[in-house]
Amino acid sequence: MQFGIFSVGDVTPDPTTGRTPTERERIKAMVAIALKAEEAGLDVFATGEHHNPPFVPSSPTTMLGHIAARTERLILSTATTLITTNDPVKIAEDFAMLQHLADGRVDLMLGRGNTAPVYPWFGQDIRQGIPLAIENYALLHRLWREEAVDWEGKFRTPLQGFTATPRPLDGVPPFVWHGSIRSPEIAEQAAYYGDGFFHNNIFWPAEHTKRMVELYRTRYAHHGHGTPEQAIVGLGGHVFMRRNAQDAVREFRPYFDVAPVYGHGPSLEDFMAQTPLTVGSPQQVIEKTLAFRDYAGDYQRQLFLVDHAGLPLKTVLEQIDLLGEEVVPVLRKEFAVGRPADVPEAPTHAARLAAARG
Repeated sequence: MQFGIFSVGDVTPDPTTGRTPTERERIKAMVAIALKAEEAGLDVFATGEHHNPPFVPSSPTTMLGHIAARTERLILSTATTLITTNDPVKIAEDFAMLQHLADGRVDLMLGRGNTAPVYPWFGQDIRQGIPLAIENYALLHRLWREEAVDWEGKFRTPLQGFTATPRPLDGVPPFVWHGSIRSPEIAEQAAYYGDGFFHNNIFWPAEHTKRMVELYRTRYAHHGHGTPEQAIVGLGGHVFMRRNAQDAVREFRPYFDVAPVYGHGPSLEDFMAQTPLTVGSPQQVIEKTLAFRDYAGDYQRQLFLVDHAGLPLKTVLEQIDLLGEEVVPVLRKEFAVGRPADVPEAPTHAARLAAARG
């Protein structure tokens, strides 16, 4: 399995001090978080894509290219690439370029985002969100696999004999995860292409996640890519840790209460009881994360959100140290126990290149 962290890149005032970081500080903090992830022995860093306050990561490939130059092993990904409002041609070229710069340490997660106004900002209609996701990815998929593409669709101008440049590294396109927390159409899309399905898993109860993952696995097998157990699944999660669980709850509560995504809603205790959010000791994080397998099966990638809601960078780096030192080593060992031999490993460029060469 791969373990890592993802950032939504929010610029949120620290509720304990009232101080709001500058955009520059937040961007630099995200880079520091990625570097710390590699230092701590994690496998993946993923950034969101947003075009509205209070978020700053509007250009993921720019950030990931910078991080690629400063890391050696870390897989660089997106926690969302907006397939609905980005031009598929630009996605194809940007991520192929990043592939070359990062020596293949690149994949991406396609999604529709959670901000309605972004659609008209980029000339699209939110009511066409699902059709846009389906058509745009159909084109992106071909652009990475065909030298000359003829294309005519509903949402962009036609293409005639178009070649996206550069071509994917070694002829192997970046691995694609289709991310969704609520849309069965996206689970079906992932299954149809034999791509990965990523369920963010930070807002919904286990029963909902189970239904979405089972749908994807069933349809993956239906489309002839393998058994349901061989489908490629990723999950999110949100944690905050201190060695003493009561200290973790006490420290995190003011941040939870004002978080831009779920603040001003249910209490911290209710949210922890009803969703995968874990605020407590490293052992509690281990136990709750291991329980994900009970309803998602054996899966390939686990990403944690650790830098949300105004948490100071120092605190976030401490969280990554705890993940690297106390949590992930145990998860690696325990998730390997009883894992069937035919369950695939997490996708990497090297493994996919070897498979392509037979």
